Amino acid sequence: MRINRARLDELIDEAIVDCHSEDEEHTALLNMIEERVICPFRARVMGETIEVTEFKWPRSGYGLLAVCQHKGREHRVDLNSLEWIEPFPQGYDWIAAYQAWRKRND
Repeated sequence: MRINRARLDELIDEAIVDCHSEDEEHTALLNMIEERVICPFRARVMGETIEVTEFKWPRSGYGLLAVCQHKGREHRVDLNSLEWIEPFPQGYDWIAAYQAWRKRND
């Protein structure tokens, strides 16, 4: 799913409206993902279909981990390692906004 740049900018602006630092922006965007993305959903990692059951914040630094179930085992992978498959999860646009924000701030 492709979301146009203007929509991504709107979402980013909505999330970070009251932020005063890059750290606060990161936290605000992760909060939006936590609140708006509906789990579980299917995705792929290295060609294998997995189920994303939740997201976890990293202990430090930036990023977001997807908690995945595959063949009865739990795995944590970086959000950017997910290959998106249809149907995209409800709230996917917040993930795309977060990824756009990361690219903008790298």
